[in-house]
Amino acid sequence: MSLLFFTHLLNGLLMIAMPIGLGIFLTRRFHLGWHLWWLGAATFVLSQAGPIPFNWLITRFFQLGILPAPPPSWKPYFNPIFLGLSAGLWEELSRYAVYHGWASDARSWRKGVLLGAGHGGIEAIIFGLLVLYTFFNMVVLRGEDLARIVPPEQIALAQKQIAAYWSAVWPLTMLGALERALTIPCHIAFSLLVLQAFTRRQPFWVGLAVLWHAVVDAVIVYFSTLWAGAAWSAYALEGLLGIATLISIAIIFFLRTPEPEPPAPQALTPAAPTPLVRQDVEPKITKEDLDQSRYL
Repeated sequence: MSLLFFTHLLNGLLMIAMPIGLGIFLTRRFHLGWHLWWLGAATFVLSQAGPIPFNWLITRFFQLGILPAPPPSWKPYFNPIFLGLSAGLWEELSRYAVYHGWASDARSWRKGVLLGAGHGGIEAIIFGLLVLYTFFNMVVLRGEDLARIVPPEQIALAQKQIAAYWSAVWPLTMLGALERALTIPCHIAFSLLVLQAFTRRQPFWVGLAVLWHAVVDAVIVYFSTLWAGAAWSAYALEGLLGIATLISIAIIFFLRTPEPEPPAPQALTPAAPTPLVRQDVEPKITKEDLDQSRYL
């Protein structure tokens, strides 16, 4: 087996193992269950129901002239900004809705961190499963007679894709795991920014989360188009994402606040002792008592 066999496999496994490991660490470190992690995961899944149809609809509006199409000279900038804002709006507003509803008790820094780890974690796991699915398909197709399983008009393309997959430079095959490791802290930062709208009662924090999310996505989309085809582009893009990750980590620790103290137990006030009432009663001595006492 070649080195690429192991690196392709390891890439997918790490994309799944890293978020699970982080979830185990955080739940034990913060003494919290998995409830908030799964809420974060559900937030990501729900947030993906909006951008695809929304982006398609806006594109159709441009094509039909319902919305004025931007000038061609704007296209290199318009598309990244639009896609970044679309992703930021849908994901951060979904986060806001979950904080307002299902996670209405999540009002501390550590709970916001766990919610963000679930959001970014399930994204990494989904991508990891897709990577493993591709890996096992490529293992099966390697050396197979493609004429038996691929339509004739697609054989040349399939052969090219299989050859590219098994001839990649091995560090390139690990960039998926690196990207997920760099993305999860960004999701935690987004989660904490949205949380401030509730803990500080200032809605503009949601706008900051949308803006930061849009900037990160737009920069990656813009430079991935600008550097398309360059041999070093994938590494440079991970470097840009690494800068965004460092800024996100700074945001995470900047927003860290002491955990709210549990309410102090109220001291029980001892009840005042009931005073004893002395009763002075004169004993009554009868003649029978005197007669019996003579024999004692």
